[in-house]
Amino acid sequence: MKKGEERVPFSLPRLSEDEMKDKLDAMYRHLSQRRSVRSFSPEPVPMDVLEKAIQIAGTAPSGAHKQPWSFCVVTHADLRKQIRLAVEKEELLSYEERMPQQWLEDLQPLGTDHVKPYIEEAPALIVVFKRVYDLSKDTGKRHPNYYVSESCGIAAGLLISALHAAGLATLTHTPSPMNFLAEILGRPDNERAFLNIPVGWPASDATVPNLFRKPLNEILIHYPNPEIK
Repeated sequence: MKKGEERVPFSLPRLSEDEMKDKLDAMYRHLSQRRSVRSFSPEPVPMDVLEKAIQIAGTAPSGAHKQPWSFCVVTHADLRKQIRLAVEKEELLSYEERMPQQWLEDLQPLGTDHVKPYIEEAPALIVVFKRVYDLSKDTGKRHPNYYVSESCGIAAGLLISALHAAGLATLTHTPSPMNFLAEILGRPDNERAFLNIPVGWPASDATVPNLFRKPLNEILIHYPNPEIK
């Protein structure tokens, strides 16, 4: 019998409708407080907390159960500074040459620019890499991975939710291109940088834009829809 062919029993606790609603109401109230933060306290974050959050991220579903992700925790100050310098070099090109005018206008209310002090100020960075293929330990032969970006996106969502549950602030940072992250961190050829997540407690004077999320009726479409014939 091949690995994974064995079947084991599975069940979930059957909750009443009220219990389901209560749990989801509490979860929504909690996650609706999550915000992207760009000003961090330098206070170190317990490493076992970061490790547990990454372990939770690793429970995400993935194409063919390949689990095509690596999570690199960067706490060394010199490395964070090196990453910041590389980030700002790429971001300056993006803001001055790569981004179309509409994109720049959409970013203007958020007050962002190519200067990224939070990369260095946050006590930890979690850099998510996607593994585009794996290598056999025995033969060195390439084995493809499937739905890699989708799988890593789901894992990153769980990671951010877990960190928020621990009372930590995060930012989803995606400088483009991100090849420099693999070079700085010495990652293997089969990995590509997917997401850079600064993590920590918000600075005492941290602020965030006064944004509003779309209401349910703008993101939910029910089917069957009697108006569709």
